[in-house]
Amino acid sequence: MKHFFKVFFISLICFSLVIVGGLFWLNGRYGNTSVSAAEIFKAFSSNKPERINVLLLGLENTRTDTIMVATYNTKNKEVDIISIPRDTYIERDGFVNSGNNKVNSVFTVKGIEGLSEVIRSITGLKIDKYVTIDYDGVRAAVDVIGGVEVDVPFHMRYTDPYSNPPLDIDIPAGKQLIKGDRAMEFLRFRKTNHAGYSGYPNGDLGRIEAQQNFVKAAIKKALTFKLPNVVKAVYPSVETDITLAEATSLAIGSIGLSAENVNFHILPGTTQTRGGFSFYIIDHQATKDLIYSIIEIE
Repeated sequence: MKHFFKVFFISLICFSLVIVGGLFWLNGRYGNTSVSAAEIFKAFSSNKPERINVLLLGLENTRTDTIMVATYNTKNKEVDIISIPRDTYIERDGFVNSGNNKVNSVFTVKGIEGLSEVIRSITGLKIDKYVTIDYDGVRAAVDVIGGVEVDVPFHMRYTDPYSNPPLDIDIPAGKQLIKGDRAMEFLRFRKTNHAGYSGYPNGDLGRIEAQQNFVKAAIKKALTFKLPNVVKAVYPSVETDITLAEATSLAIGSIGLSAENVNFHILPGTTQTRGGFSFYIIDHQATKDLIYSIIEIE
């Protein structure tokens, strides 16, 4: 069971931690254009049957504040995690340059199946399984491993008295162990609303990078703990269609998987304002190149 719990935790929890965290209740600034990826999908399907693609969602109620795709190569024991900015622009019938053209609007209306198809159109990767985790699950995962040491790049200061519960982020700069609500505040922070303080120069891209570094540290620390305790703490906040039998099968073939074999990526693109909305516009060629490099197609 040792390897089962290891894979179960990594695939269902740590991947979800990566950008799950913060995104709760704070507005993101991303978007992008849906692309046809039939060529990528065709090559992937025929050449890489040993690969498993898992859609990872961080939820606040029914809103997807975090969207990631974890693609796991069971042959070479490598995992690539692609962060999909929540404001990624997608084509939707009846909508042009509206909030409904953001990828994070799809799940509420079309559910897992609808969002999986959108992700497939963007990346060319067919989604095999899904995992969702909510705010409580992220906090539980961090607390059960005793917190995560991070190097906070600047004094993070942000308040929102209208948030439920009220939000008051006040984290000094420097190396420190953070857990519980403070860990969530670190993951959520993007910009300040206080004079004399700063935010990430590149907005959500900076936040995503900080979140990815946080998860790398969390994975390494988690693997030193009794993972069944971690799973037990987080499981009530997780929903997935990965069955016990499937997880066990993954576990059997997972010997050799480690934190060093987990690679993080951000969907290539740039920010752009359309119709008064901030979107993240995908770079089609760079996205194709990224997917090809991951699935090892020239």
